[in-house]
Amino acid sequence: MREEPDPGGAAPNPRILPLVQVFCAAAAMGLLAAVLPGEGWRHPLRLPLAFLILAAGFTCAFLGVRAFRRAGTTVDPRQPSAASTLVTRGIYRFSRNPMYLGFLLALGSWALFLGRLESLLVLPLFILSMNRLQIRAEERALRARFGREWERWAARVPRWFGWPGGRGEGP
Repeated sequence: MREEPDPGGAAPNPRILPLVQVFCAAAAMGLLAAVLPGEGWRHPLRLPLAFLILAAGFTCAFLGVRAFRRAGTTVDPRQPSAASTLVTRGIYRFSRNPMYLGFLLALGSWALFLGRLESLLVLPLFILSMNRLQIRAEERALRARFGREWERWAARVPRWFGWPGGRGEGP
């Protein structure tokens, strides 16, 4: 995969957009579910749980987008250096990437919907892919743009999820 410079010049930006990564992960999960032998997981709470997790994912993503819109900054992942404001309020007190966390939850929901728990094995690969192909470039651009303010926020808010104060570079 080739990286291109971000138009703002702060960091290289990958060509594989987050939604493309989501669709690739979902397709891999579907393929895995289709080729595995056996019945799969058929618990009566499977679908209600899948829809609950999907709703949580949509909520995380929606709150992330809404916070960006309210702050008047870009939601375009291709140009992280175009951010005009470092958003640290609302859901951004719990996750530095609530939109991507929403995608992860939607994929978890998809695994339950498919009824093949083995498809959950794709989720760590999705996290690694997002960390490597998207989030690192965004973090470099934000660090370059906002400096110490970004570093203080990143020190107390996990990359994916958790409670404020619990630094997390992993998921």
